[in-house]
Amino acid sequence: MRKLTFSLTGILLIGALITACKKETGGSTDVLTSAASKKKSAQHVMTSVFATGLNNPRGLKFGPDGMLYVAEAGVAGMQGSTDPSSCPFTGSSNGGRVSRIDMNGNRTTVSDQLPSSYGEGGNIEGPADIAFSGNQLYVLVDGAGCLPNVSNLFNSLVRIGAGGTPTKVADLGQWLLMHPPGNPSVDFDPTGVWYSIINNGKGFYVLNANQGNLLNVSTDGQIKLVTDMSTTVGHIVPTVLAERGNLYMSNLGTFPIRNQSAIYKITPSGNTKEVVSGFSAVLGLVIDQQSNMYVLEMTSGAPFPAPGHGRIVKVAPNGTKQVIVEGLNLPTGMTMGPDGNLYVSNWGFGVEPGEIVKVVLD
Repeated sequence: MRKLTFSLTGILLIGALITACKKETGGSTDVLTSAASKKKSAQHVMTSVFATGLNNPRGLKFGPDGMLYVAEAGVAGMQGSTDPSSCPFTGSSNGGRVSRIDMNGNRTTVSDQLPSSYGEGGNIEGPADIAFSGNQLYVLVDGAGCLPNVSNLFNSLVRIGAGGTPTKVADLGQWLLMHPPGNPSVDFDPTGVWYSIINNGKGFYVLNANQGNLLNVSTDGQIKLVTDMSTTVGHIVPTVLAERGNLYMSNLGTFPIRNQSAIYKITPSGNTKEVVSGFSAVLGLVIDQQSNMYVLEMTSGAPFPAPGHGRIVKVAPNGTKQVIVEGLNLPTGMTMGPDGNLYVSNWGFGVEPGEIVKVVLD
């Protein structure tokens, strides 16, 4: 079955649990104890809800215009495959979205012409992350690769043109079919699970969580394998990338959730080395100018995805860890703004609307 270990909502009844929790607490921010009333945590980190009205927000980055851009997996759809017996998923060609948010938290739509689909367990897949090359916006689109009749943009790198029009730059799913991993996982997805993209100066690094491929993709669509982690570190479900002199990566791990996530350093030749471990279900990684790492854990202290269990752990250059934010609700992405503060996609799956939480660092 598709994306068994990576599916963030593949656990039965998780959607009902999340919805019940949100209704019981009276709104999307009540469970977020550190952000609900702009309270300070024990580490004197101020948090607040920055923007709302998002549809399954995932990766986010600030653009050259100083505004925040958010990839939204979207609202999926009910258009099915031409062969439902082999592809039991549905989607739509325009259910996904990219939003731009100004520094006052006001949202506008950049593109609503991106696909979205239901995946394993009813989780929604679509735009997963974004990156810029100069002033040009690119979107990493995940989704049900068996729905080509719905859209040909699933599992692709897409460039956003005038009026929000998307153009496929690289077909990552097709490349993967021609270059399968050396050590396929038990939940093998032939077209991959694409979750993270960052600019590398000449193009992009793109990460496939399901099979552990790290790719170098140029702006004209040329694809090159950097490393196949299925053969070097095994099925760790790599999810996020960051860069500070070197390339760094973290992972989700498999279910049930345990302290099986770590931070790895990856050299340009693809050599992978663990540098710090002991995290849970990591879906965000930021490294600041002082080489402090900020690690976003989707759920900590629970065996499966659970609202109120997300947190941010700060790792100093000497390896010292400090929990600076707790009580996040199913966070799915994190970035640092030009103001030096962190911005987190909160309620990133399972419940709508999603939101962005701002974390003001001392």
